[in-house]
Formats: sequence, C-alpha cells, structure tokens
Amino acid sequence: MPSTVMGGFAANFLGNAPTWYKQVIILFLIANPLIVWTFGPGVAGWVLVGEFIFTLAMALKCYPLLPGGLLAVESLLIGMTTPEAVYHEVLTNFPVILLLMFMVAGIYFMKDLLLVTFTQILVGVRSKSALSLLFCCAAALLSAFLDALTVTAVIISVAVGFYSVYHKVASGKGYHHKDHNALSDDGVIELHREDLENFRAFLRSLLMHGAIGTALGGVATMVGEPQNLLIAKVVGWDFVEFFQSMAPVSLPVLVAGLITCWLLEKLRWFGYGTRLPKPVRQVLEEFADNERSKRTKADQAALWVQALAAVVLVIGLAFHLAEVGLIGLLVIILITAFTGVTDEHQIGKAFQESLPFTSLLVVFFAIVAVIHEQHLFKPIIDLVLSLPESSQPAWFFVANGVLSMISDNVFVATVYISEVKQALDAGTITTEHFQNLAVAINTGTNLPSVATPNGQAAFLFLLTSAIAPLVRLSYGRMVVMAFPYTVVMGTVGLFSVIQMI
Repeated sequence: MPSTVMGGFAANFLGNAPTWYKQVIILFLIANPLIVWTFGPGVAGWVLVGEFIFTLAMALKCYPLLPGGLLAVESLLIGMTTPEAVYHEVLTNFPVILLLMFMVAGIYFMKDLLLVTFTQILVGVRSKSALSLLFCCAAALLSAFLDALTVTAVIISVAVGFYSVYHKVASGKGYHHKDHNALSDDGVIELHREDLENFRAFLRSLLMHGAIGTALGGVATMVGEPQNLLIAKVVGWDFVEFFQSMAPVSLPVLVAGLITCWLLEKLRWFGYGTRLPKPVRQVLEEFADNERSKRTKADQAALWVQALAAVVLVIGLAFHLAEVGLIGLLVIILITAFTGVTDEHQIGKAFQESLPFTSLLVVFFAIVAVIHEQHLFKPIIDLVLSLPESSQPAWFFVANGVLSMISDNVFVATVYISEVKQALDAGTITTEHFQNLAVAINTGTNLPSVATPNGQAAFLFLLTSAIAPLVRLSYGRMVVMAFPYTVVMGTVGLFSVIQMI
C-alpha cells in the first residue's frame, strides 16, 4: 500500500499495469511536446502513430483506451489536430460506431442460438482442417453479405461460450455455475491445465481463421467493409457491378486464402494445427446433451425467436435496408420483447463488450485526425500519382496496403479515393483508369491490412474483446499468425492487380 498521496497517485495511474509500462507512457507524454517544438508536428505525428500502435500491442497489459486516450488528448492540447477535425472523423465513421453500439449488443442476445449451433458443428466435425476451412468459408460468405465486424462479433461470442463451458469444468464446477471468473486459472485442477492450454491454442487458430475469412469475403462486395460502400458510391457501382469489378482480384485471393488455411492446419506452422483435446470434446458433448435434455418449451420458443431475428438480420444487411447499427437495434428490440428480457440491467450487460471498444475507436479516429491534419500520407500519395499510368494500379495496391497496416483501412481508402476522384474531375485520368485505381484501392486496403490488428476494425475488435485475454491472443501473436496469410493474400492480390486490371 502507498504511504504518501504521491505514492497513491503513482499506484492509481493505469491501475495494475506494470511499472515499466506506466513509465513508458509518461515518457511518451513528456516527449511529444518536445518533439513538436524541436522537429515540428510532421515528425511528431509519425511518432504519435508509433506510440499508439505500442498501446495496441500491449493491449493485454492495459486496455488501449486509457493510454491511447491520454495520447489523443495531448495531441489536441499541443495543436497537432483540432476538436473539429476529430469530430469530422467521428462523423464520417458514424455508421461504424452505430454498428458497434447496437449490432454487437444484438449478437449478445443471440448467443444461446449461436452456442447451440456452433457446438453441434464443433463436436460433429472431427477433422481440424475441415473445421478450420468451414469457419473460414462461413466467415467469408457471411462477411460478403453482412459485414466483417458483425461476423467477428458472432465468432467472438461463440468462442467465449465454448471457453467458459470448459473453464468451469476444468475448475471443478458445473456448467451453469454463477459468478465464475474465466480470467483466473487459480482454481483450475492440475489434471486439466495441459488440456486448457491446448484448448486455448485450438480456439486461437479458429478465431484467426475466422477473422481472416472476414477479410477474404469482405473485399468482394460493397457491403463487406465500410470503405467498400464509400468507394462504390464515389465510382457509381451497384452491388453487381462492384462484385464483378473486384472478382478478378477477390476470387483468386479467396482460393489462395482457403488453400493457405488448409496447409497451415496440416503443417502446424505459425501457431496453427492444435487439435481439440479429447477431454474438452467430451465436456462439450456432455454440455450439448445436458442443454438439450433440460431445454423447456420457453427455451425452445426463445431459440425460435433468435432464429427469426437472425433471418431478419441477414435480409436487412444483405439488401442494406437500413444502416447496420439500426438493424442491430431492431434485433435487440425483437429478441428482448419476445423472450421476456425486460430488466434494464439485463439489457445493459449486452453493451459491456461493445462500448469500451466504441470509445477506443473514437480515440483511434483522433489519431487519424492527426494523420489527416499533418498530411502524413500526402508525400506517398503524390509519389504514386506521379508514376506512369500503367504501373499505378500495382503501386496503389502496395501503398494502400502498407498504410492500412499502420493506420486504418477506412481512412486510407477515403483519402486515396478522394485524391483519385479529384484527378478524374480535373481530367488528368480517364474513367476506365479511375475505375482500375478504385479496384486497386479497395483490394489494397482490404487484403494486406490483415498484417496488423490496427489494419482492420474487425481485427482490432478481436484483439480488445473479452476472448483475447482468455485464450492469450496478444498483438504480437496475431501478427505472427496473420503473417502467412498476409504474404499469400498480398502476393496473389498484387499479381492479380498487375495481370487482370
């Protein structure tokens, strides 16, 4: 316990984060104004981006909202961006914020249906390679017609359910034991510890296959990722035209990605290939049988309501009948109204997962505002636009991919498509070349960006979700596990852009 008030401040700052981590954050906060005054806001902007990525990389040490938020506030105070610029970035990405607020909460109320469905798949498909391919294919297909964040929320919900069931048993408790702390292994029986570690590795691989699947499918259609819709509006493509324009790149990459998934499981490289331990499978089978035997008529009615809500969700998203977040709110209303969830506190639990990440995303948009205000990417954009026209699509793919790994693919796509549209309006490029560059921008921001968790919102959501600390899925581990996919998807995507566009 601290013996002085100053000691109390030191202990309270960033809570239980390691002392060295606290010291690094303080060093960042002290250094940033000095860098602005000494080297200028341009250099300080790149330093700030690196510092923010550091807070993401250390997400398991301290939730990035806190240190990242301090860095964002400081950037405002020292004039690297303005509140108006931050508000503009937030407003531009408001559909994504709505999605996180309501769609993730909507998925929470469908967790019983998801757990029943995926438990049957998990215990029914005994081949790990086949199961991984199934997860990857399902995520790709759903992302093409829904959106990557929604699909990621489903995968996370399922994984948390699986993990919680076995962790309770491994701790010597029953399936439905209340107030169980799945974050702590203190109560885990020694006999189950190795199986628990293998189960974590098993879930990590499924989560990463699923996350990669959202990128494979999300690139193909105008509703798959937020920037796809933006690009489609600027170019003037409808759903079919967008799909046909992306197909020369998206389809070869999809095939290559699925082959990579199968090979990684067979070769057991980069953290993949761990099989489901037999004791865990037995527990999940018993859990499924137990759930089935004790299911009442009211429980069955609730599952039917969730299934019908899922149909409404799919139809609403596939035809883009409303903003994704509003459809999520509709799902919440339908399920709670027809399953008897009427207490405010019960409903509030659904938002515990989404709102911290929504807050983190707003902080992230503040960092993006710094990038925008300081024109950090402009030299790269100008360089690519100055290259010969025949080589521009390939270089646009590379530049968008690299910059998306550093910042955010939605922001990068927004900047690049705006610059290219200005070139079209000025008459410096043709409409056909403009459309080719739009394909390169969309595929570049969607495919190589899987390299880092901050490259795509779905990956960042996975990193900061409840499942990440449970299965020990850190920033570094995600980068390592995504590396083979990054190489294959980036290489095949670049080759397709060169050869087919």
